[in-house]
Amino acid sequence: MASKLIVSTFVSLDGVMQGPGGPGEDDSNDFQHGGWLAPHVDEGFGRIMGEQFDRADGMLLGRRSYEILASHWPGVPDEEGGAKINGMPKYVTTRTPMNAEWRNTQVLVGEAAQTVGELKRSTDGEILVQGSSDLIRTLQQAELVDEYRLLVFPVVLGQGKRLFAEGATPAGLKLTGATPTDAGVVYITYEWAGKPAYGSVA
Repeated sequence: MASKLIVSTFVSLDGVMQGPGGPGEDDSNDFQHGGWLAPHVDEGFGRIMGEQFDRADGMLLGRRSYEILASHWPGVPDEEGGAKINGMPKYVTTRTPMNAEWRNTQVLVGEAAQTVGELKRSTDGEILVQGSSDLIRTLQQAELVDEYRLLVFPVVLGQGKRLFAEGATPAGLKLTGATPTDAGVVYITYEWAGKPAYGSVA
């Protein structure tokens, strides 16, 4: 028994994942570009996201991302995706205890590298990591990420929290898919392939 941990996120062309959904979503560090995703949402984007959640058996979130999503999704009608997301198991990582009122949420208290490692060992299927840049960095360092599903948007932001920040743990990746949308977003999937390989073109 073991789950597959999948980082599913939106990134700008320069790798920023902060505040995609709207102004005020995450303005930390004086981020000025909230909502950069919205102009590029189309039918293709919706189809990709629907397929991801249809395949998922659970969702893993950091505390801040949990608070953002938990303030929105409980009120979303079933026919607009609420049934799937509100009904699936959700896990939120935190170093300190918290109350989780969103239905089907389990709080994982402790160091994320340990609690998420145990979660993977004790469950089956696919667990999506949504947003949560700090959590993703911890999972990268612990080599717990099995796959990346990235929607890369045609925008350069120049500031913000990045998917692969300075000091990220080196990793090799295997491309498993690439699909563009009509709005210019490219959906790219990579599997973790261990340590990077090195050589010379000289």
